[in-house]
Amino acid sequence: MLQNLTIENYALIDHLEFRPGPGLTVITGETGAGKSIIMGALGLILGQRADAKAVRSGATKCVIEGQFDISAYALEDYFHQNDLEYDAHDTILRREIYASGKSRAFVNDIPVQLTTLRELGGHLIDIHSQHQNLLLGQDAFQLSVIDALAGNQEEYQQYRTAYEQFKTLDTRLKTLKAQAERDTREADYIRFQFKQLDEANLIEGEQEELEGEQELLSHAEDIKSSLCQMHEALDGEDNAVVQMLKNVARQAHELSRIYPDITEIAQRLESDYIDLKDIADEVGGRSEELNYDPQRMEQVEERLSLLYSLQKKHGESTVEELIQLRDQLFKRMQHIDSNDEEIEALTHQLKTQSSKLKVLASTLTTTRVQAAAKLQHSLIDRVTYLGMPNLRFEATVNPLNPSTSSDPFKTSFTPTGADSIQFLFSANKNQPLRPAGEVASGGEISRLMLGIKSLVASARTLPTIIFDEIDTGVSGDIADRMGQVMKELSTHLQVITITHLPQVAGKGNRHFRVFKADSDLQTITHIEQLTSDQRLQEIARMLSGSEVTPEALANARTLIAE
Repeated sequence: MLQNLTIENYALIDHLEFRPGPGLTVITGETGAGKSIIMGALGLILGQRADAKAVRSGATKCVIEGQFDISAYALEDYFHQNDLEYDAHDTILRREIYASGKSRAFVNDIPVQLTTLRELGGHLIDIHSQHQNLLLGQDAFQLSVIDALAGNQEEYQQYRTAYEQFKTLDTRLKTLKAQAERDTREADYIRFQFKQLDEANLIEGEQEELEGEQELLSHAEDIKSSLCQMHEALDGEDNAVVQMLKNVARQAHELSRIYPDITEIAQRLESDYIDLKDIADEVGGRSEELNYDPQRMEQVEERLSLLYSLQKKHGESTVEELIQLRDQLFKRMQHIDSNDEEIEALTHQLKTQSSKLKVLASTLTTTRVQAAAKLQHSLIDRVTYLGMPNLRFEATVNPLNPSTSSDPFKTSFTPTGADSIQFLFSANKNQPLRPAGEVASGGEISRLMLGIKSLVASARTLPTIIFDEIDTGVSGDIADRMGQVMKELSTHLQVITITHLPQVAGKGNRHFRVFKADSDLQTITHIEQLTSDQRLQEIARMLSGSEVTPEALANARTLIAE
């Protein structure tokens, strides 16, 4: 329930507070007084888009704040899911629009996205205007009415869960079939690529080893020549380093017999001689082992040529990447071979899920057919009371796809079921039934919508309903009856109505008047709650115009008393 609406610096509003209560709250005022401005401001805290031009001239920002009691709406889970602070009796929605164009939204002082504000606002207030009458001809609205009267939330949720599973399986099957078609077209090429890579017997690190060996073989003669020169210098016949060091070491040993202080040097020279002799022998051995092998060189070059060719062909740069590609191709070949089995398994699962979905959809349809029959009889009674004695109305529930095919792909399932709802209407004798949105006049649609809202309200808890001049186009006794329906509706929920009809205004529990006041510098829109005497004067004015006559006052007293 809306407890308080505060508006600051919005359009012609400087500061305004509106405190509706439970039951029926009536708002009246001259055309152009600012009722639509108030509704526009209210729309902002319900998530509508903002326009910086709405900020009152001279102000830096406008602020609209709504205070709600949401204890009857079972929204605690919604608040927790969106990380919002839950206060059942004092929830505040606030919107700030800056002259610069920036906009901010808050729920209980927590910043939120506009989508969150819009979603939450939809749970709190239902603004019904003449523009919303266009919904009467829309399939989604007609379906929502039938489901509200059916009370089939549990059946709908079961169907929706099964539908999501069905769509997941359907998507997986379509994806797999598309992949299978691509694989079939590419199968021969994939097998050819794999065979080529597999027959190459690729080994990790092989390329680096071969490139090193190629480098060695290409310089084998130069290397052998250098090794021979080194060995000759170390251990050759003339002035070889090893022989010279051996002689020095022997002299040092002989000298140590008479000069002990050189013993350690003699030992070190002996060790150096042994190491250098070993190096000379190893150099000599390598020199003997190393020979240029043109046959091996040819083998290495052929192998490297193959590796380079494969890398270029497949756009890879290393043998390791070629191995990885080979393994991927092997998996694709296995997948190609198992595609048919997977498609068959998924098709079976989809058919099973389709059968389950059909049963749940049928159950949902049954609840809707029963609700449609209830709506037909109840709505005719309600709208006949509102001055349409020749009304004929039918709510039909039709299958989206009358085909009895067992093929799941030929079955029409939607997120809301397998039904198409249509409201058919005739207001006059001998007039055929036609879609309600096509043939009903403005006044007729207003009465139909009021009757539908009242029926839905009696079936489930609705948020606050605001009727924005829904009674336009009716008068006299019909206006009085529409006011009575709103009054009855307000016993179930908070109802706020903006009206120009005194018959409706007389039914209110609270009466507010919107008016404009001029100063030397500006025009400002105000709203005030009327006292009993002020209310009497306002309704009399609505009856007689600018000059309130005694007869109008007497009529106003009668309307209020009734």
